[in-house]
Amino acid sequence: MPKLGMEPIRRAALVKATIDEIGAVGNLDVTVSNIAKRAGMSSALAHHYFGGKEQIFLAAMRHTLALYAVEVRSALNEAKGHSGRLEAVIRAGFASSNFQPEVIAAWLNFYVLAQTSTPAHDLLRIYQRRLRSNLLHDLRPLIGNRAEDAAARIAGLIDGLYLRQGLARSNTEHADATRHVLALLNVELEGQTQ
Repeated sequence: MPKLGMEPIRRAALVKATIDEIGAVGNLDVTVSNIAKRAGMSSALAHHYFGGKEQIFLAAMRHTLALYAVEVRSALNEAKGHSGRLEAVIRAGFASSNFQPEVIAAWLNFYVLAQTSTPAHDLLRIYQRRLRSNLLHDLRPLIGNRAEDAAARIAGLIDGLYLRQGLARSNTEHADATRHVLALLNVELEGQTQ
């Protein structure tokens, strides 16, 4: 007989184990058995809760994206003015919590999976739309009809520098990536309409 209240705890353990296992292996060639073992449970229980490896991985990415969203919301709550909010969104993308080796491995593999998996692609599109929306919210009042193109350039640079930094496999400061995106933001804001 299943223990009442254990499902959320076991699901959370499997999500964490998935991220840790992908981080240890470095790719999606992980097995449900290894994930379950890392979580301290049977693979049958992992299959019961998620159905399969792709579903477990998608749950892990939803968790990672939720943590990123908390980081962004927290930064936005403390920001003042449109420029301050834009800077907060940029800094949140390069927070140290997003640069843990296992999180980087999960993100890199998420991009790969999104090319062949419709649910992963849909999840990636949600992340991209939220980033774009956050940027547009504060770019529009500052630069008007140039906001769409500016948001695309800034979002592209955020993602590109994150991938580049993640693939560098070094413990260098994430400040360089932040500095580059903030420099682009300053260029975009030159000649503001207001």
